[in-house]
Amino acid sequence: MTSFFLSALLAITILLAPKNAFPDESVPEKPVKLAIQNFSLENKTYIAISFENYPGWHTYWKNPGDAGLALKNLFTIKKKEIKIKEEEWPAPKRFIENGTQWAYGYTGSYTLFYQLEKNDLNKLAGKEINLTSTWLVCKHICIPGQKELTFKIISGKLITNTPDVSSPLSELALTSRFMNLPKISPIPEYFDIKLAKGNKEKTLVITYEVKKTTDASYLKDANLMYSFPSPPFDFQHENLIIKEASLSGIVEINWDGEYQNPPVTLPLNGKFEKPYLLKFLLNDPILRKEIIIEKKFDSFNVSTPALTPTITQQSSENKVLNKDSKGVQLATNNTASNSLFYYLILAFFGGLILNVMPCVLPVISLKLFGLVKYRNESRKLILRHNFFYTLGILTTFIVFASIILALKSLGTQVGWGFQLQSPNFIAVTIIALFIFSLNMFGLFEFSTPGGKILGNFQTQDGLVGDFFSGVLATILSTPCSAPFLGTALTFAFTSSNLSIFLIFIMIGLGLAFPFILTAFFPALVSFLPRPGNWMNTLKKILGLTLLLTILWLFDVYNALVDGQSHLIKLATCLLFIFAGIAILKKEKWIGFVSLLIALGFFVNLSSTTLISGNDEQTALIRDKKAKGLNWEAWSYEKMKEYKENQEIVFMDFTAKWCFTCKINERLVLDTDEFKKFVTENNFKLLIGDWTKRDEVIGSFLRQNKLVGVPAYFILKKDGSLINLGETVSIGRIKEQLN
Repeated sequence: MTSFFLSALLAITILLAPKNAFPDESVPEKPVKLAIQNFSLENKTYIAISFENYPGWHTYWKNPGDAGLALKNLFTIKKKEIKIKEEEWPAPKRFIENGTQWAYGYTGSYTLFYQLEKNDLNKLAGKEINLTSTWLVCKHICIPGQKELTFKIISGKLITNTPDVSSPLSELALTSRFMNLPKISPIPEYFDIKLAKGNKEKTLVITYEVKKTTDASYLKDANLMYSFPSPPFDFQHENLIIKEASLSGIVEINWDGEYQNPPVTLPLNGKFEKPYLLKFLLNDPILRKEIIIEKKFDSFNVSTPALTPTITQQSSENKVLNKDSKGVQLATNNTASNSLFYYLILAFFGGLILNVMPCVLPVISLKLFGLVKYRNESRKLILRHNFFYTLGILTTFIVFASIILALKSLGTQVGWGFQLQSPNFIAVTIIALFIFSLNMFGLFEFSTPGGKILGNFQTQDGLVGDFFSGVLATILSTPCSAPFLGTALTFAFTSSNLSIFLIFIMIGLGLAFPFILTAFFPALVSFLPRPGNWMNTLKKILGLTLLLTILWLFDVYNALVDGQSHLIKLATCLLFIFAGIAILKKEKWIGFVSLLIALGFFVNLSSTTLISGNDEQTALIRDKKAKGLNWEAWSYEKMKEYKENQEIVFMDFTAKWCFTCKINERLVLDTDEFKKFVTENNFKLLIGDWTKRDEVIGSFLRQNKLVGVPAYFILKKDGSLINLGETVSIGRIKEQLN
């Protein structure tokens, strides 16, 4: 037994250990895999070259940083280079190599796109085109790599016979990646960028500032601003300055003009012989997205030498805040360790608040009923009941975290409430709640497999019931995104494996906390009335609350399935469960037959196609339109259309199963005041229905650092996108527009 627990502890330790705890210094046979295919979007055709790096290995961006080599794709016909328009590359991550070397590049899977103009399609049709792709891939060592392949473009389709090429990606995956590419945008009005003389010889300093309060944790493993290669400017490491109401960056620049042909000296008067157009990738912490900005410099400030950076991030694990002589905080971009405790606190309070959310309230009420029932029992008994309830909650959260990690390892992105996008999961939850409600109405009593006596006390609907009450409370909590919870979950879903487990466990402890307290201090439930006949009435009322919860889940289920036959099968399954339980005591064999028939209906239900088609006019959107406003289905194309027309757009990302969404709708979006406000300002309204799994919507939410719904955005006339977060009010919308 001891060896079993030691083995289990070792397995958990390995699973939760940081990625670099057990370094793998082996070299994979293929550190980089490549796929090529054609891709069409909005009547434009592209060549999509997708790379997949072996886990833990990275390749390099256009500006590779202190070392490394950028990816390069060369197209030729009969050894003569041809030019194909290159789209912007995906935004890179930052890596720290050998303690002090900074590198910018990619891990995992990513895609580079090349646009084929109509002239290209005509000129290249049927010809044999050669692609030579070269890269440098690094981990503990660096390995140069190259892949050559040939392809033809016939009737707009790319065909290659080169062996050992990876399978093409789905159209949906490519669309998502293409839409997430950074776009060239005007420099935001709240962003200021300046160029000045440095304190060292032949150096400049570029300074930039976000003139709004913002959260630097958004910049985990990323710079606030990357520079594109711009000789003779040699950009060094970025250093961030965090103040109360701003976020600034300082980068020293070495002047490499003497290496140009002909040499170019750094002008003493601060005026360049010709203007330099510098290009940057900005991780905008206000819009929470990557944009590309350009600024032309024909001079730099020489009157007052700029503040030269005095610190450098020493490693990706360095999370210490430093101060200069003036007391200004100089922060690294990676603040994960400092903020982990903060997010754990948010997760705990978010879980605590879930206790009063309507989606969890029916199960919490059952637990309170149990507290009344056992209030006169021994302290040891109460402690054991509450322990099993807490164990049910924590076990379910750990299972959720494990599923999320497993799905992420397979490349599948998931968000909070992901299981409620599964019709089969909803069906199982409906059946479980229905059985619980029958218990509340007194049709049967729960008993453990070992009988009604365990130890010296009855467990008729005790320990097992407590555990499954905790499981149900956890399952039903996911439609609710309580205050504090969204921020903590976003951090968890974008952090390490250990962070995901810690955040989920803290949410579970918050959800269970009232019952943990009453376990150790039973007197806290003294405000509840003593057990009596009133409990039978309360029990039936609680049964009714479970039935209301089932009705809500039926509505969610209806939005997920195709046709009414599935609803009829599920309802018939519940009918036979009711009949089987009702007559089981009197006619056992008939009762068992009825339950077997119910099982048959469920097996048939779960083994047939359930997911409905992707109809833009979903039931949720039709319901919203019926309330008097012209809501349209959200899409990237709609956003682009309204952006080009300089329209103001309000976007609501919601789901049938999201209770917090319903509360926001009742308090704000369905009110006459909101309708009047929309009409007066001529808003366009887009709604993203995430009731069913939708990778495009999921990708947009992840791009904006969100892991679930509700989520609200404003697209302003100038094209800027404002993330309102999980809550919305007319006052906040007005404030952002002004």
